[in-house]
Amino acid sequence: AAPTYSEVFTLKTLASIIFASIPALFMNLYITGLNQITDVDIDRINKPDLPIAAGHLSLPTAKAIVIFSGIFSLAMGLSHPFLSTNGLSVALWASFILGTMYSLPPIRFKRFHLLAAFCIIAVRGAVINAGFYAHAQAAAFGGGASTTVIGCLLSDTRCALSSLFFSVFGFVIALMKDVPDVKGDKESNIKTMPVRYGQHRIFGSVRRLLTVSFLSIGIGFLKGAANAPSQVLATCRTILGVSSVLAGYSVRKEAVSVDPEDSKQVYKYYMHLWKLFYASYLVLPFAR
Repeated sequence: AAPTYSEVFTLKTLASIIFASIPALFMNLYITGLNQITDVDIDRINKPDLPIAAGHLSLPTAKAIVIFSGIFSLAMGLSHPFLSTNGLSVALWASFILGTMYSLPPIRFKRFHLLAAFCIIAVRGAVINAGFYAHAQAAAFGGGASTTVIGCLLSDTRCALSSLFFSVFGFVIALMKDVPDVKGDKESNIKTMPVRYGQHRIFGSVRRLLTVSFLSIGIGFLKGAANAPSQVLATCRTILGVSSVLAGYSVRKEAVSVDPEDSKQVYKYYMHLWKLFYASYLVLPFAR
């Protein structure tokens, strides 16, 4: 979102990052905690090492933590006259609403594979990326209070393309997450896509989708580096292009030895994808 690299290293930018990061972390705690509370019986089968399922954290304590996290996150997001931007509010409130609808009865979108995927894609893709992009523009880079999430998505190519990429990645994570959980989901009558179509088919499909996505981005940026108007821009595009190609290779290579019906192997691979997900954010500043 920064117009130039020099504008990244300012106190104003640091303040906007810190102010957004704290409620975002608490919102993530709310969403993941709520999911564990409502899935405790399933997790005793699929993920018995989780704190609630293993008995290390009692349900009353977990509920108190989740309620506090949700309230604190939303309240902090609205608490500052300048740093409480439209983008931050949209990111927090949309995450709160979709995260609640995903896990909490009677709606509980996670029972329906398409709605469950939509929730994860929306939050991990458009909501988080466009929301924080708009927040950065408004709070740190002179966009002002008029900067909105919709405006950024419609008028800024970098915002739109990054949101699209992370939406695809979110879709992959949403489906891969369910591959090792088939046993518990079947017993709880949750019709995830691996339950419906088989673990091998879903595992192979999302692995290919993510590999193609990384390789396409990598090739695109490497071509862009060859036509860059400056050496700095060429270097940035080369770094991102090479990183994307290596990530695509990693997605394919790590999957070779994975048995889609072995929960431990799939979960290890799933965590590898999360590492690539966050690594993608580290190289995102080179997307120019």
